[in-house]
Amino acid sequence: MAQVDLNCDMGESFGIYKMGRDEDILPWITSANVACGFHAGDPMVMDRTVALAAANGVEVGAHPGFPDLMGFGRRTMECSPEEIRNYVIYQVGAAQGFCRAYGVKLQHVKVHGSLYNLSVRDESIFRVIAEAVAALEPSLLLVTLAGKHAEWMIQVAGEIGIPIALEGFPDRAYAGDGTLISRRLPGAVIEDPEKVAQRAVQMVSQGSVTAVEGTVVPLSVDTLCIHGDNPRAVTLAESIRKALDAQGVEVLPMSRMIQRCMPRESVLESRLRK
Repeated sequence: MAQVDLNCDMGESFGIYKMGRDEDILPWITSANVACGFHAGDPMVMDRTVALAAANGVEVGAHPGFPDLMGFGRRTMECSPEEIRNYVIYQVGAAQGFCRAYGVKLQHVKVHGSLYNLSVRDESIFRVIAEAVAALEPSLLLVTLAGKHAEWMIQVAGEIGIPIALEGFPDRAYAGDGTLISRRLPGAVIEDPEKVAQRAVQMVSQGSVTAVEGTVVPLSVDTLCIHGDNPRAVTLAESIRKALDAQGVEVLPMSRMIQRCMPRESVLESRLRK
């Protein structure tokens, strides 16, 4: 039976400003990426979001980003490796604290926005992030983009000794080389629930995605992301979950699919065999 995790970015409100419908999305997903106060969120929002996830039986992940509230963490910042390391440690540590307060264990780390995109293109940045996560807790899953570049990320994770989860985006358009189309381009974000659900099923059941050029690109995924800031996020989450259920796909937290605390050699070997 095919298996996949459904994750969603949430906890992205700030002070009196509300973003997303976290309470309505939680029943449809298995993992929540909680903003940690740098690109979005604040201590009060983090507290509420972790509490909601715990109450719904949804696994919690940290969602650290650049310190860029005005740009929602989607602007590139010139930061030293030491700064990136400490930004990640600071934010993940905050998420660990809230998880501990509610008696749950932090499952994963998924960096946000521009930091995520940079980590996919630049091995040195990915390595800094992975080493920061490993320094805090080597059993934490590091979520990163599935695609042609996944092999070198698997190798780096194996060297460091942390497990990774490969992520697909059914609500985003892909180029023929398996990379995501820039959000600045028309059609980069897909909002039609039926189309998004079909793409989710294709990614999981067929291990591929149809690019904007019409070509079918191989794509092996462990988890699918639903963007909480998408205006139709709740509808998309429901449509994806129902479509996966109808196809007999088992939807469960990524930590139940990917072994934690793996020896360094087996991290690499098992992921490359997939």
